[in-house]
Formats: sequence, structure tokens, C-alpha cells
Amino acid sequence: MAAVAGEGVSLSGQWAASELPRWHAMQTPAAGAAAAPVLWNARGEQRRAGAVQPQIWLHLHVTTLAWPTCQRCLQPFSQTLEIERALRFVASEAEAEALDADSEDDVLALEPAFDLRTLVEDELLLAWPIVPRHEQCSAPQHHAGDDGRAAAVPFAALAALKAPPHGR
Repeated sequence: MAAVAGEGVSLSGQWAASELPRWHAMQTPAAGAAAAPVLWNARGEQRRAGAVQPQIWLHLHVTTLAWPTCQRCLQPFSQTLEIERALRFVASEAEAEALDADSEDDVLALEPAFDLRTLVEDELLLAWPIVPRHEQCSAPQHHAGDDGRAAAVPFAALAALKAPPHGR
């Protein structure tokens, strides 16, 4: 990572969703649709900023089409995810924790074997919507002939489980 930052190297590419197993497992594409590839660009940067040691930065841009399940209607839908992140790398986990608490920057510990694919997958998982929903959802509506009795049946069964046994 230090060499990439020192030389200002830019890398880009794409991975199939299946190459990112945690990301792929979250996808619920609609019938006939496939999980979209993940497009990424990473650029290293070294900043002096008055420091004795230069700061190591990675600028990351990721874009893909996610397929979550709507929490209202329980149907899959597509949503574009675009991630733009600047990450600062430091020598140790302790330094990263200390700087992360006092800084608005995203700070990570520099590891000997840097894994860009895992970093991209982590960022995708963090960008996943907390409660996925369509913008315009066609959730089932209450129908005129439905007076709520069908929905009450499971709750009556639960209440019966909570009631004390007969004869006590």
C-alpha cells in the first residue's frame, strides 16, 4: 500500500458479485435478473502535511447495482450503490483507533498484505441500506371485505399459548 501511495498509482477493474461471497449472499435479484458486477477504482496518495512521516491515503470509488428485498412488500428491487471514500492508513491498530476517535477521516491500520477486494466488499456491506424499501412500494393494501379477522388468527393462537392451563 505504501508503494501504491508513494507513486500515486491508480487501479481500476470489476469483479463479479460471486467473487465477493458476503456481498453475493445478500443479493436477491428479481426472477431473470443477475447480480451486477462491482466496478471499482482505487488511487493511492502520499501527503506530507507537515508530518515527519508522509501520510498514506487511498481514494476508493465503487459502484454497483444492489438487489435487496423490500421490507414492506418483501419483493426484490434494484438500487444503485455508489461509494466514494478516502481512507488514511497508519502504522498500527492502536494508532488507527486513537486517530479514528479524534478525526473525521476514515483511518485503518496498514497491514503487510493489503487486500483490496476485502476492503471493497466491506465498504459495500457498510453501504447496504439498513431498512431496504422501494421508493414507491406496492405493499398489499387493506381490502374492503377484509375486516382484519385473518390477521387476528395468529395473535389469538399466541394469546392461547400465554393463557394459564384450564383447571388451575
